[in-house]
Amino acid sequence: MAAIVVSAYKGVIDSVLSKLKELMTGDKCTNVIGMSSMDILFLKDELPAMNALLEKLEDADELDPQVKNWRNQVREMTYDIEDCIDDFSNNVASVDAKAGFLDKASHFLKTCRAHLEAAWQIKELKTRLLEINERCKRYKVEDYISSTSSVIVDPRISAFYKEAASLVGIDNPKRDLTKLVMDEEKQLKVLSIVGFGGLGKTTLASQVYREVGGQFNCKAFVSVSQKPDMVRLLTSVLLQLKQHPPSHACVVQDLINNLREYLQDKRYFIVVDDLWDVPAWNIIACAFPQNDQHSRVIITTRHEDVARACSSNHKCIHNMKPLSDQDSRKLFFNRIFGSEDDCPSYLTEVSCQILKKCGGLPLAIVTAASVLACQPTRLKEQWEHVQSSLATNKFARKSTLEDMMHILDLSYKSLPHHLKACFLYLGAYPEDCVISKVELVKRWVAEGFVSTYPGQDAWVVAESYFSELVNRSMIQLPYKDYYNEVSHCRVHDLMLDMILRRCKEDNFISVIHDPQAARQVQDKIRRLTIDLNGAEDDKIAMTITRQVSQVRSLAVFGGSKWIPPLLEFKFLRVLFLEFFLREMIIDLTGINQLSQLRYLKVECKECLMDGDIPSQLSIVLPGQIRRLRHLETLELPWVSDCSIPAISDIVDLPCLSHLVLRQHTGGLPDGIGKVKSLRTLHGFNLPVSSLENINGLGELTNLGDLSLHCGTGYSESTSTTPGWMTALSCSLEKLGSLKGLSVRSSSPFHSCCADALSNWPSPPFLNLGQLDLLDWTFSRIPRWIGHLHCLRELALGAKQILQEDVDMIGTRLPSIVHLSLRIVPGIPAKGRKIVIAGSTGFAALRFFCFDSSEMSCLTFGVGGMPQLRRLLLGLDPREWDKATPVGLHHLSRLEEVRVLTASPAAAGSESMEGKSALIKGAFQDALPSRPAFVLLPRIRSLADHVNCCKINMETLVYK
Repeated sequence: MAAIVVSAYKGVIDSVLSKLKELMTGDKCTNVIGMSSMDILFLKDELPAMNALLEKLEDADELDPQVKNWRNQVREMTYDIEDCIDDFSNNVASVDAKAGFLDKASHFLKTCRAHLEAAWQIKELKTRLLEINERCKRYKVEDYISSTSSVIVDPRISAFYKEAASLVGIDNPKRDLTKLVMDEEKQLKVLSIVGFGGLGKTTLASQVYREVGGQFNCKAFVSVSQKPDMVRLLTSVLLQLKQHPPSHACVVQDLINNLREYLQDKRYFIVVDDLWDVPAWNIIACAFPQNDQHSRVIITTRHEDVARACSSNHKCIHNMKPLSDQDSRKLFFNRIFGSEDDCPSYLTEVSCQILKKCGGLPLAIVTAASVLACQPTRLKEQWEHVQSSLATNKFARKSTLEDMMHILDLSYKSLPHHLKACFLYLGAYPEDCVISKVELVKRWVAEGFVSTYPGQDAWVVAESYFSELVNRSMIQLPYKDYYNEVSHCRVHDLMLDMILRRCKEDNFISVIHDPQAARQVQDKIRRLTIDLNGAEDDKIAMTITRQVSQVRSLAVFGGSKWIPPLLEFKFLRVLFLEFFLREMIIDLTGINQLSQLRYLKVECKECLMDGDIPSQLSIVLPGQIRRLRHLETLELPWVSDCSIPAISDIVDLPCLSHLVLRQHTGGLPDGIGKVKSLRTLHGFNLPVSSLENINGLGELTNLGDLSLHCGTGYSESTSTTPGWMTALSCSLEKLGSLKGLSVRSSSPFHSCCADALSNWPSPPFLNLGQLDLLDWTFSRIPRWIGHLHCLRELALGAKQILQEDVDMIGTRLPSIVHLSLRIVPGIPAKGRKIVIAGSTGFAALRFFCFDSSEMSCLTFGVGGMPQLRRLLLGLDPREWDKATPVGLHHLSRLEEVRVLTASPAAAGSESMEGKSALIKGAFQDALPSRPAFVLLPRIRSLADHVNCCKINMETLVYK
């Protein structure tokens, strides 16, 4: 039997039925005072009939307003029943056996009160249910159920995603716009792309950005959104320009000054996407100084008056046009069949009718085609049903845009029931937000949206839901990672409008920009997103009302210091808090009272983007967290101080599956081996952990992602726990389910540490996809690396790396796309040569990092690394052999070369400045003119620079 799931349409009625059954068969019901046992039995017997009726209504195309009102009443009542049951169960939970007499007496009184309150609430709910039943008869609900069901779709279709992302009809506009960007005019030029939503403005801008961006000194691509947060927007520009924003809370003027100062003498290229009004441009434009360096700015907008205000003359304005009939057909049929020639003749006529309704809008064409592509068969009747659904718009036809909104509605109705709640949940994120797949699927599971059968992994099933939404083009890809997999998504703003409209209709998610606005909401809020949008902390307040007190999911975005009054949200299941500041105290002591909490994540965006550990950010947790019996995910950011007296309680959380405490300086908690449910473990300090706890890691056989670190300056000889490396090696041998393994350090280890892992005859984790041991030093590349055939990302350090090591990696690891190799400095090369040619493998490699001051030992031959896009080279100017890798011109697809030199302190000397100039000159002479070249100081560890390159490597695919 499938696990109980939450529905946007039916609410939590399935969950309620399951909990009522447990109450009737458990001990708690017999102790409830009064007639509540009979009342509970009445609820249990009546709700299944309502559930069956709701399931029929869910497949109806249209509902009468009275029927819709009845459905909403049932849905809201199920939420109230579940809250009542959860509150009662929490209050009558058994007391700790070690509790004293006073604690036991207090618990007895609390239990008696809970019985009385539950009995009263259940009687009230029974009365409501009787009234709802009467309305059902009065409204004749069953008479309004339509016999027409939504489009049948195949939930496992995945073959067409690649074609959906292909671009059609963009070559000519891209060529024209590129000419304007690259003309000879020296003064700053602002170009505008104008057209309504869905025409592909951002796609065109991103293609030009990708085509010519490498020919500018610096570049950035930012989205504005309808209600822009200027601090966040300008900070994003600074970070893309590799500049550090102020570490303290700053005003817009500070950021503009920083940008103007940096860009004054640079040739820069900035894309400002989705600009809505002139006042926003007047602020943003202040950051772009006039200069004679051929600088360019492109803005995309829906409004011609904005385009005219931004651009100096009409020649700098490009008006987007719908696709031609030919390009429309190409995009449509490519999405469904792979090519236009493969369309059966019996579908030609109905296809033309569907395309006519799409009006040449790429978004509408892809969306409609995705509905058809996900059908398991190619029946003409199914296509005619889609065509008639588009043609039966009950509203008068006002514009092609309105028709497109109807197409988006159809795409939502065509979703299987199990995807609808997951899709609508995207409305919990702000406009233009880039959403992590890992975060999203964890929140889906915590919310109860994922249906599983015994033996199924809920997170694996949730990832399949994500893939289905991608395949149906319901969500877009801000970028693809190295592996051509999808790691993040975003929602087109027109799709988001449709989502928020349906969320409001079903009371699924409420989005507000001022906490005080919650008092104006008429219905009880079940899921709440507060987007503070840079609001000042002293002006933020929140009055808890009955509407807010029953919130199940709370997300706070916007970067202020405001923390909601957590104690008031006693039914909370999901809590997400985003901050943009480094100097604050995050008080989370209230979470101990949130007995239903499943998901807790605190994110400091600026710290994640910057990569530095903040100096004045601290988190305070409660003394004990063992009451959070349902907690599945606990994720906290890098902090200077994390008060975790309750760290030992973590091992008492029976459902904990994902524990991420970034750079937590303490050791593994005592008894870590008891947390059998753990799948993700990040952030603990190995050398200060006890041997017992390191050995306990071997008991966590469900672990798929393990990332640990070693504090500054630690090695096997200086560790406070001698023998920890051997213990770690023994534990790793038991973790056959690992998909990702990383152990980081701020200083490389002695070879004795790394070599403890060298003697495995074969690796215990054959499905490993990511291995990061770059901070370690092996004597040689371990032979067992060649058995990791699923490996896609590898980072290793060694005293010496020979040709046979490189050949082994290239030929035996066909899936590898990200490779980082570090050779320990100071060890003589003895004529070492590494040649990477066509016969060496690396057919899929996109990124290569090579850290060695002896650049002459590296040679690229013809056909070597044919897909390589980015090359990161690390060298010490004091030991550099004054050479560059041989054969750089053979890297035909190379887009960028980065060279890491000395630290900022060393780079300040005159001799270092001179050596940096020599390095730059040598590489620019050796490189073809096409790849961009960047010379960077080594401000972080090599592994941090590698991760930074990985983020920047991702190819942007905008809406």
